Amino acid sequence: MTSLIARLENLRKSPVVFGHLTGLTVAAVDALEADVVPAVGAAHKKALARPNRQQALGGGDNFDLSTADQLLRTVIWLRQYPTNEVLGFRFGVSDSTASRVRTRCVPVLERAGRDTMRMPDPGAPRRKRLPALLNDTPGLAVVIDSFEQRTQRPKRRQRAYYSGKKKAHTLKSQVAVDESSGRIVDVSDSVPGPWADIKRLKKSRLLKRLPKGVGGIGDLGYVGMGALHPTGLGAAPRRKPRGQERPPEDRKYNRAFRRRRIVVEHAIGRLRRFRAVARVNRHPRPRHAVRVRAIAGLVNRMLKHRAS
Repeated sequence: MTSLIARLENLRKSPVVFGHLTGLTVAAVDALEADVVPAVGAAHKKALARPNRQQALGGGDNFDLSTADQLLRTVIWLRQYPTNEVLGFRFGVSDSTASRVRTRCVPVLERAGRDTMRMPDPGAPRRKRLPALLNDTPGLAVVIDSFEQRTQRPKRRQRAYYSGKKKAHTLKSQVAVDESSGRIVDVSDSVPGPWADIKRLKKSRLLKRLPKGVGGIGDLGYVGMGALHPTGLGAAPRRKPRGQERPPEDRKYNRAFRRRRIVVEHAIGRLRRFRAVARVNRHPRPRHAVRVRAIAGLVNRMLKHRAS
């Protein structure tokens, strides 16, 4: 039974299994451990020293896992999204311990994920050579899109979360990606699935937070986004004229435009390989964005590791 218990030192010996369980390489998790384990410990000490704590220091149950194994358990939870009972069994701990570990580590992973999100530098020589068709689009831009995740039916405000597109209750997350590197630079707060993409973009104020000279591009859900940008640096595909055939020049434009924004589709695909944002959400909706940002940080770290 001991050999079946998942521990970091054991899983390191099987890199293929390690990759399937975590979605990361051993080297990437080692780098994550070096950055995040001290932060997890510091956050735990801060929680113990809170003024309203009723027990004296040293009181209460202790974790049966090292901080590194707690971090590994949380990454596996984000990747595989098992129940606490299943994950606790694999790590040789109780389901309550598995729940407490998640509560402790996910917020720290979110903060680490935010640290990996950097807006494009307009001063760097990274502007792409665009075809003449796209001369009216910003030369340096973040690519914006959103995705929906099914969630358990709410007890209240059910209609507000029911997405006619997905025929289910959903949560929507907006993601912005650096066009040059493919790294995720922003994840908005989650909203009910029926929200229009342009409404989510306006509420997030993302375009107003972009560095000077950096614009935004999106799909047809973001038509009119240029009006939200301080200097009008926004672009979307061209709509088909109502009751008319689509002009050949619009077809060419949209084809070139799709090639430019495919990077955000790849980024969302990498996010949704983590089942915590792919399967039906069964955890509190207000904390959904925390999990998405934590996973975005893991995706960014993996891209950085591959590039180096």
